[in-house]
Amino acid sequence: MELSGAKVDALVGEKKLDEAVGVLTRLAEENPAQKAPWVRLARIHFDAENYGGAIVAADEALQRDSTDRTAKGLRAVSGLRVATESLAELRDDVNLKGSARADAVSLAKVLRETLGEEVLVPPMSEEARREQEALEAKEARAKARRKVRRAPVVSSPAPRQASVPVVNGDPFSVLK
Repeated sequence: MELSGAKVDALVGEKKLDEAVGVLTRLAEENPAQKAPWVRLARIHFDAENYGGAIVAADEALQRDSTDRTAKGLRAVSGLRVATESLAELRDDVNLKGSARADAVSLAKVLRETLGEEVLVPPMSEEARREQEALEAKEARAKARRKVRRAPVVSSPAPRQASVPVVNGDPFSVLK
């Protein structure tokens, strides 16, 4: 497990997060009672701003150890980030009226007070924004390449002419 942990560290350092997630997933499957791979997965997902993945991985860790503070914290903060993003979307929805809007505003206020923060989701840094744009561009190029690659069209060979013995220029002479 230590060797895999070092490999994960190296992959994360090289920003090969998909490979690191794959190694940790395999490690979690090989050691189903261990919480460590799940906590590490939750951290990687959280750092990549994949809060849904962080919540799922933290839940898996908490199923193995319900007292793990790191998993609890990652799950709680990820949940708050998802809720905050949803609230921001609701706030921008001019058609939202009535009790749903009031509930959203109330929840946002409670979240800010609980966390002691005026801004619940900090804006992306310039570097993080550039990395996100580069990743999206890379994914778009990969998707475009997948669309272009098609299986080669295999044409069937032309049908062969049956060789019919011709006697004195009469092809029906064989039938006589």
